[in-house]
Amino acid sequence: MSVRYLLGSWVLILLFCHGSTYLPVVMWHGMGDSCCNPSSLGYIKKLIENEHNGTYVYSIMIGSSVISDTESGFFKNVNDQIDETCRKIKADPLLADGYHAVGFSQGGLFIRGLAQRCPDPPMKNLVSIGGPQQGVFGVPPCPAEGSKLCEYFRKILHTAAYASWIQNTLVQAEFWHDSIDIEDYKRGSVFLADINQENAINESYRSNLQQLEKLVMVMFLQDIIIIPKESAWFGFYAPGQDQKLQTLQESSLYQEDRLGLKIMDRAGRLQFHAVDGQHLHFTDKWFLDTIVGPYFN
Repeated sequence: MSVRYLLGSWVLILLFCHGSTYLPVVMWHGMGDSCCNPSSLGYIKKLIENEHNGTYVYSIMIGSSVISDTESGFFKNVNDQIDETCRKIKADPLLADGYHAVGFSQGGLFIRGLAQRCPDPPMKNLVSIGGPQQGVFGVPPCPAEGSKLCEYFRKILHTAAYASWIQNTLVQAEFWHDSIDIEDYKRGSVFLADINQENAINESYRSNLQQLEKLVMVMFLQDIIIIPKESAWFGFYAPGQDQKLQTLQESSLYQEDRLGLKIMDRAGRLQFHAVDGQHLHFTDKWFLDTIVGPYFN
């Protein structure tokens, strides 16, 4: 019997005695945010803990500080982030028997990559809130007119997104999905094309995702950050253009069942929710009633 197993068992016994019998929750933040921001994920963490009697909530930190974690949302290869997160989760005895997961914005995509690449300990329910599951093809409005950083991102993504040094440096380029030049996207994407099985089939990705009890996706109907907003439900532009949209069910990803999503959909294990608001704008009541209650038990 391993030391990790014994530690995990004792921790669960202590939690039970303390009063919480809910499965732990792992969270991954979005771009420009951090694991522990008291007005965002720090607040969400307290919401879950209060609702579920002190259940363990682990908010993913990339690197060793809040500063490095925030910077990693822009400038650290996503594949390396997932590898680091997997190591940390495996080393945490509180997560040894499994956990639920929730990702916000790009964190909703990254945590799906974690499910496909890191099946131990097991992820039970995965909730993606405004996560670009098919990537993005469009730069959101700049936060301020004349923002040099925003204009810099815009220029890079439209002209050199698939240059190797950009793919290995700029996080948002790693889920840039050029629907007009599909072959360029498939050749150049170091992250999204891989986890969406665009070039080759990795059977472990498919089987690992099938371990989920439910994959829950939330789209914001007034979203102008995720372009197109339908990416939150695995929808995207039909290949070869950037006007006509396809639903998940119309896509080759679904028709070829490269991730097993058709199987999950037919079994009722894909859950689609819509919020009539802007990107990541939701109330405490909505989060508790729609997400925590049904999926984090």
